[in-house]
Amino acid sequence: MSSIRLNPLDAAWIMTETRATPNHVGGLLIFKLPEGAPRDFLRRLMHDFRNCSGFTAPWNRRLKTGFNLNPLPEWIEDEDIDLEYHVRHGALPWPGGERELGELVGRLQSTPMDLSRPPWECTIIEGLENGRFALFVKMHHSLIDGISGMRMLQQAMSTDPAKSLALPPFWSAPEGTPAQSRRQAPAPTMANVMASAVQALRVQLSSAPQLMAAFGKIFRRIGERGEGLVVPFDAPLSVLNGRVREKRRFATQQFPMARLRALADAAGCTLNDVVLALCGGSLRRFLLERDSLPSKSLTAGIPVSIRPKDDQGTGNAISFIISTLGTDIEDAAERLAAIRASVRHAKAHVQSLPRQAMTQYTVLLMAPTIATLLSGIGGRTRPMFNVTISNVPGPDKPLYFRGARLEAIYPASIVTHGQALNITCESYAGTMDFGFTGCHSSVPSLQKLAVYSAEALEELEAAILPKPARAASKRAAPKAAARAARKTTAKKAAPRRAGPKAAAAA
Repeated sequence: MSSIRLNPLDAAWIMTETRATPNHVGGLLIFKLPEGAPRDFLRRLMHDFRNCSGFTAPWNRRLKTGFNLNPLPEWIEDEDIDLEYHVRHGALPWPGGERELGELVGRLQSTPMDLSRPPWECTIIEGLENGRFALFVKMHHSLIDGISGMRMLQQAMSTDPAKSLALPPFWSAPEGTPAQSRRQAPAPTMANVMASAVQALRVQLSSAPQLMAAFGKIFRRIGERGEGLVVPFDAPLSVLNGRVREKRRFATQQFPMARLRALADAAGCTLNDVVLALCGGSLRRFLLERDSLPSKSLTAGIPVSIRPKDDQGTGNAISFIISTLGTDIEDAAERLAAIRASVRHAKAHVQSLPRQAMTQYTVLLMAPTIATLLSGIGGRTRPMFNVTISNVPGPDKPLYFRGARLEAIYPASIVTHGQALNITCESYAGTMDFGFTGCHSSVPSLQKLAVYSAEALEELEAAILPKPARAASKRAAPKAAARAARKTTAKKAAPRRAGPKAAAAA
């Protein structure tokens, strides 16, 4: 039986897990039932899933605790996997709205995984309105990071509805399929940043002068309202950065990419700047309503793909920057301008470093976060930043499984002490899909963040786009993404004219 020793970072996800801070990630995949699908479509799907007992890595791996000189656990192949445990069936009272769906996903995300089994679960959820169903897949972060896991799920589907009819479930993708054979560039996520930092500890600090200059530059270029570099641990104390409890909340939002790109083009900024502005605007209103908005702007930790100017390679360089969210700025256009300036300063600063110096810079910048993770002091000290926001590129063409069209991909991520909220978004087939994961106690009424992000988009459009361009931007939205927010989601708070598909949930 082959075995694979966990690296120190993956082992840390095991060692730091508690009942209040389970370290698994997940993905909510929303499907549209095929046209003319029989009434027992999901029953047949469930039957097929539970009878598909062929497994490929990493879905057939379970942990074995080390009892020798190497204390790190290892992965071994499990030859007796109980699919009745790993594959589950859930249902919403029909017609299930986004609020009910989010409540169910929040409960599933709250429950720690059984680490004596292969650490993944798949729940088929039926009863969604408008002829839809969902898959919610959980996987422990020690087994695979969320973005890589989502890519494997997507690669087990097809862009051709006909070819998708006979596809096996993701855990049985045969050897040689893209899920196993295609090399993927590392995604800009917190997990990949930390993995790169741990790996780089093996490299000697031969770039000390560049590192000293880089960190000296950080403290010299502090400006007002995001006009300079944002300093680590200069974030204000907020309700988002205390200790967390067991229960999770989950909410989602979807925007047409055409609207976001129109804003980015008009403002002369990047798509990621617009994403940060939407998050900043929604957080500002959310905290104002709770009378808990700090006078100083919240900051975001952002995993990014950055290539140094002297690097001629082809692979991605993953690093980490901190940006203002402009939550102290009332005007939406000014807030976006502050975010744009802050991000540009941070990126230019890191890109100016030689490749080796940039790697060591990332190590030192991430060291406090790694120490917090290992020591368990999160939520008791000033945060390095207030919230993690990740923006990951996804497939640009519609995907199908068993003839059902994948309509949305919503990431669910880790919440831990000192970080009660995580926002991760992924692009998919002309839309940007947001997943908001929060602590039930620290971030009550999390669905409002999703609703307010839609209002923040409208505020930005009103401030930046001329009226004809705003109308054209909304007309360009795909029908599936432009469907009005007619869900049961926070109806009192949702604006009647909201264009994006709000999928907020308690």
